[in-house]
Amino acid sequence: MSSVEAASAAPNLKQGQLKNLVLATLASTVGFWAWTIVGPLSKRYAGEMSLTPGQTAILVAMPIFVGSIARVPVGALTDKYGGRVMFTVILGITAPLVLLTGLVGQLNNFPLLVAVAFFLGIAGTVFAIGIPFCSAWYESNRKGFATGVFGAGMVGTAVSAFFTPRLVAATGYMTTHIIIAAIVAVSALLCWLMLRDSPARAGRKVEPMMPKLKQAFSLKVTWQLCFLYAVVFGAFVAFSNYLPTYLANVYEYDPTAAGTRTAGFALAAVIARPIGGTLADKFGPKIVTLTSFGGAIVLAMLVAFQPDAEHVYGPLFLAMAVFLGLGTGGVFGWVGRAAPAKDVGTIGGIIAAAGGLGGYFPPLVMGATYNPDNRSYFVGLTLLAVFAALAFLLSLVVRNGGKTNENDRPVEQTPVK
Repeated sequence: MSSVEAASAAPNLKQGQLKNLVLATLASTVGFWAWTIVGPLSKRYAGEMSLTPGQTAILVAMPIFVGSIARVPVGALTDKYGGRVMFTVILGITAPLVLLTGLVGQLNNFPLLVAVAFFLGIAGTVFAIGIPFCSAWYESNRKGFATGVFGAGMVGTAVSAFFTPRLVAATGYMTTHIIIAAIVAVSALLCWLMLRDSPARAGRKVEPMMPKLKQAFSLKVTWQLCFLYAVVFGAFVAFSNYLPTYLANVYEYDPTAAGTRTAGFALAAVIARPIGGTLADKFGPKIVTLTSFGGAIVLAMLVAFQPDAEHVYGPLFLAMAVFLGLGTGGVFGWVGRAAPAKDVGTIGGIIAAAGGLGGYFPPLVMGATYNPDNRSYFVGLTLLAVFAALAFLLSLVVRNGGKTNENDRPVEQTPVK
């Protein structure tokens, strides 16, 4: 086939690109809000149920755990059924789960609330839907931009941190959950009515899920990017969920004040994410990722010493958020280059799951290593610096991290031996 014939046969991606990217990002924002409604209310739950720091950490981490594991099958199902169907289904399931969280939260029953929080984690799988959905709408040299913009939907964590405690203060605990559930339900309806899958999916052969997962897990690059994303996105998720507890324990902030500062942290990371994706398109994801981990190492250790003045620790946390945001955009800019096009959803789902799992363990570690006598999280933050250093070293050897262009998209397909 000549280049002219190939160009004429290529799907027209321009029409509908922006609309679908924006709608998917909004759907992700709502999903992330629902996914993280427990964290901003953790102090309330801890006080009403007399929870220990360890129990509070388990409660906060539980939705993260399920939202991580479930991203693997949801990513594979997105390859099969498309983003329009999967966004609608996941948000449609999430809405009643938000209501159930509110109902159970009033019973002051810790085991039951943990169980409901487990299922609420389904909301976090929206990320595994949007990566292949948005990636399919954009040319190879703009996939970093597309996944970076979509990744900005994690601003839902900032929305949750800022608005959830304020809504509770203004309208009441249960009314807040009703409002959020209604927003999620409307978003599900809008996804069904307005989203459209990329024409690049037309005629694509649908393969069974298990062989696709087996193939994805056989690639070395899948495991490498899983570790990188587990560290960088895991740190973001962990801070976004656990920071209200951290600020309350170390600096004695009330839920609203802690939520405001957590929202600022999440917003800084969200703004940095599409910048990281765009820089990955221009300069290559490797340099962006190395910069991210380098900054995280230094800042984690500075924060670990817990400076007293907010004009000192405030900018440190914001800088940490920026470096983590750049890294999340950089690592997923790598996925579009390293994964075969037909497997982006599956591999992206696995890597997204690793990122979520990376956010599951830090709150547990922070709760387990917290020193109440000194109000210190030094051990937990030092461990973050150690893992960021390991990720920095791994970034040096992952392939396909340099500059590329639309007609030169190398794919790493080395199987694990």
